[in-house]
Formats: sequence, C-alpha cells, structure tokens
Amino acid sequence: MTPEIIKKPCLVLVGPTAIGKTDLSLTIARRYDCEIVSVDSMQVYRHMDIGTAKASTSERAEIPHHLIDIVDPDENYDAARFAIDGLHVIRDIHSRGKIPLLTGGTGLYLRALLEGIFPGVPVDEKTRQMLKEKLLTEGHSKLHEELSLCDSISAKKIHTNDSQRLLRALEVFYVSGVPLSEHLASHKKQTEGVLFTNALQMGLTTDRKILYQRINKRCDIMLDNGLEDEVRKLLAMGYDPELKAFGSIGYRHIINYIKGHWTKDEMVRLLARDTRRYAKRQYTWFSKLTELQWFDVDEKQKILQTVDNWFAKTTLK
Repeated sequence: MTPEIIKKPCLVLVGPTAIGKTDLSLTIARRYDCEIVSVDSMQVYRHMDIGTAKASTSERAEIPHHLIDIVDPDENYDAARFAIDGLHVIRDIHSRGKIPLLTGGTGLYLRALLEGIFPGVPVDEKTRQMLKEKLLTEGHSKLHEELSLCDSISAKKIHTNDSQRLLRALEVFYVSGVPLSEHLASHKKQTEGVLFTNALQMGLTTDRKILYQRINKRCDIMLDNGLEDEVRKLLAMGYDPELKAFGSIGYRHIINYIKGHWTKDEMVRLLARDTRRYAKRQYTWFSKLTELQWFDVDEKQKILQTVDNWFAKTTLK
C-alpha cells in the first residue's frame, strides 16, 4: 500500500535535555503561529511535572501544547502509540490552518512518527518477570551472552548494561521464536505508514562542556523546585515505585534515595551523571535522523532565518 503523504508543513526542533528547546520553541511558535507537539516520552504522564521539565502553565496557556498530561503514570505508553497520537494531533492542527512544531528529546518517538516503527511482539508478563529474575541472579553479562547466541545482530547493537533493551530482545525471542533483528528487518521492508514531504527538521547542539554545565544546573533547579516532594506525592497517591514511568532519570534517583539505597549526596551526584549520559544517548538517536539540520543553540538568528526562508518557499495547502 502506498504511504499517506503529508504535504502540509511541519516544523521539528529537537536536542538533548537542558539545551534550551523550550525557550526557542516558544519563540518560533509565537513568530509563526505554531502549536507545539511534545516529543517526550515522559511529558505524556500526568502529575510528573518537575522531573520532566514541562513548559509552565502560563506558557501552555499562551501557546497550545499537545501530548502533555495525556496518561496516568501506571498506563502503558510507547513509541507506537505516540506515532498514532502524534499523527492525529498533526492532522488536527493542519485542519485549523496552523503549523505543528514538534519539539522534544525522545528520538525514538520522533522516528516512530516520521518513519514508522516495528509494532512489536505483545508483552508477555510471565516471560518478562522470568527474565528480570534471571537478570538479578545471573547478571547482565550472562544474559548478553545468551542474546548473542539467539540474536547476534541485536546483541552487537545493545550494550551489556542496557537492561531494558536486553530484556526486551530476549523476551521477543522467547515469545515469538524469531530474533528481534529479523522482526525489525521484516518490518522495514513492509512499512507503509506516513511520508512527510514538507518538514523542516532542526537539531540543537552546543559545546559538550557547556551542555554539561546546563545539565548540572537543570538538576539543581529540579531538586530546588521540589522533585523529591513530587515523587513522594506520587507514591502517596498509590503509584508503584516499580512502574516503568518511575524508571526514568530523576524519578528513579529520588526513589532510590527515599528507599535508603543512596545518600542524598550520592543521589545528587548520580542524577547529574546519568543525565549527562542520557544526553549522549539522545545525540545517538538524533544522528539516525538524516534530515536534521544542526545549529548551535546560540545561533538564534540563524535558526529563525532558516525558518523564514523555508516558510517563503512553502504553503499551508
């Protein structure tokens, strides 16, 4: 089947955490009458505000924001669902004569929307729990060796300590009997999906030292603004600390501190360290988006001029 072609314009602005996407996206949205579509795997969750660095209530009141606060922390949400929701929102924005501005830091979600995604073998809770127990008793290296035997292609792409992807790859093989790499290869050949033919994709970067300074500052601000209280409130609401949503940076660090696994100083140090590592992984994901044009975050006028030039050549029709 021929892919659906979306010819109406879409703007994309992505970059690692703490680089300054929010301020620039608001500037662009005001200038070009855009509505913002969040491309963030954590901002979809209600009640999780400080640790996800959502735009403020006043900012969201000024500029319409979409795909923020759409599910509860105990609901399953993934890239495939985001691709469906994102496409629906984009169509709605276009129908009102506005421009969607996709902005965030979750490269997997953006790729799922722009390029389609392997729908996946359904989650098998019994198999997943068995693998988690196996990981605890045998360790990462043993499970990675097992993956190498049944799916050497995936094993080469998945780091030994990447628990989530390691467990998922093994789960897919256990449940379906087919390696994840084969599922992905087959899906790539059969993808129908959507084709965006009029999207300006921009990525933000900066000197790594400057980025790390911003990340350290962002972590301090989140803690000062009450991240610990936010997590304690969520736990008091009855949400299980083992939820997928709590496995994200910031939330799992606070939970480990609350449980007494880490001292406060350890928690603060590991939060900053892991956020810096996450930024590196974000760049890895964005590097797979071949249409991205990269700009230093301080090149604001150059970015706006690029958008001006693009708009001069495009049409809403």
